[in-house]
Amino acid sequence: MSFSTDASSFEISLDPRRIDIDAVHAFLRTSYWAQAIPREIVAKSVANSLCVGAFSGGTQIGFARLVTDCATFGYLADVYVLSEHRGQGIAKRMLTTLMAHPDVQGLRRLMLVTRDAQRLYAECGFTALAAPDRHMEKTDPEIYRRAVKS
Repeated sequence: MSFSTDASSFEISLDPRRIDIDAVHAFLRTSYWAQAIPREIVAKSVANSLCVGAFSGGTQIGFARLVTDCATFGYLADVYVLSEHRGQGIAKRMLTTLMAHPDVQGLRRLMLVTRDAQRLYAECGFTALAAPDRHMEKTDPEIYRRAVKS
């Protein structure tokens, strides 16, 4: 799927062969949610997820992935657009494309965690948790830092 904004043309693709692991790793390792993530972990996460990429002139400029069983549940993760390409609707187009994928149809629950993009996700149908007291988590925020030292 291709589209244009005022000055640029972009392509959105679900083809897993087009995902540039080095580009995704370069962004994620400096992100607030995956800081210091090892490349091998990025490669494994991409291989085991439904992914979408945004491209300009053949260069990957955006990415998102959905961790899913393709039957009941999906977790949206690692959504980004490079800063110089933000504000042009690219993230929304990636998410719309990802949510239209046949493996996403019929999922009972989609979830995500975000610090600052609630408005974007609301435009795609996400809402705050209806029953936050039912949700729990187990996290290890230092796992990537320990992996690098090993």
